[in-house]
Amino acid sequence: MSNEKFVELNNITKRFGKNTVIDNLSLSVSKGEMVTLLGPSGCGKTTILRLIAGLEKPTEGQIIIDGEDVTNLSIQQRDICMVFQSYALFPHMSLGENIGYGLKMIGVPKGERKDRIEEALELVDLAGFADRFVDQISGGQQQRVALARAMVLKPKVLLFDEPLSNLDANLRRSMREKIRELQKRFDITSFYVTHDQSEAFAVSDTVLVMNKGHIMQMDTPQRLYRRPASRFMANFMGDANIFPAHYQDGHVSIFGYNIDCQGEIEPKTADCTVGVRPEAVELKTTGEECQRCTVESVAYMGPQYEVSVNWNGQILLLQVNSIMLKPKIGDTYYLTIYPEGMFLLDEPA
Repeated sequence: MSNEKFVELNNITKRFGKNTVIDNLSLSVSKGEMVTLLGPSGCGKTTILRLIAGLEKPTEGQIIIDGEDVTNLSIQQRDICMVFQSYALFPHMSLGENIGYGLKMIGVPKGERKDRIEEALELVDLAGFADRFVDQISGGQQQRVALARAMVLKPKVLLFDEPLSNLDANLRRSMREKIRELQKRFDITSFYVTHDQSEAFAVSDTVLVMNKGHIMQMDTPQRLYRRPASRFMANFMGDANIFPAHYQDGHVSIFGYNIDCQGEIEPKTADCTVGVRPEAVELKTTGEECQRCTVESVAYMGPQYEVSVNWNGQILLLQVNSIMLKPKIGDTYYLTIYPEGMFLLDEPA
């Protein structure tokens, strides 16, 4: 992945009647970068995908791909491929014909088409399937055919619109690994829309979180989770416990419990707001009175329990390894907070 700007959206606004879906949005994406668009339903992420594809035109603003202004060009003129949630395969065609359809439309000779179809099938672990039909293969295999059909054209930009939402959990995991592997191998600039945060983290170089037509934060998955820029981001990227705190000499104090946070967070003022991720909290059987808490609820999740405790009148969410500890409602423990899972917020608690 290079630092070269490859896809640019400049001051993009999109209105449908009086409804503003995208509001003066700008972003730039490097060549070979995989960007996932994440956000609540109706936030505008699919509209962004359709604008990049040329399926919608912006009300205002400019779209540039590989140095060319494509704002008013159709999808056929943009050298873009899209992988849909519904697969969109032709049932009356063989898998080979499905994959080669785009090649045929752009005039690739029959012999070369055959070679590229076989290569594409091999890439998605479907070698020898060229003569089969859609109703003869599974949903996961159909999604791989849809991916092969896009990859065989070697587009400048690849777009994924909720591509794995019709698959079960195990298939989703294997398919996201395959998508990421091929995207990196061919260095194709890609945009990926999903509602699934774990999927977004697994496939992305960069995650762009949207809300109400605006970019809330755009960064690596690790930094988005570890350093959310707002309360919205803190809660959207996972569970977050938010507390008023006091900072002094490298220590944060929450309800009188002092935590050495040097090297992790450094508030600009003594009175501050800190967030604590659930996995940064551990329950122990001994501790100081300021660490004492009572279990309010327990949910068994297999590898872990999701536990809420009452700590000085505030509910705190945490995770407990289900082999190491088996908490019950009403049990008393003493919590330890690890600074590696803390972050600062500018908003009051």
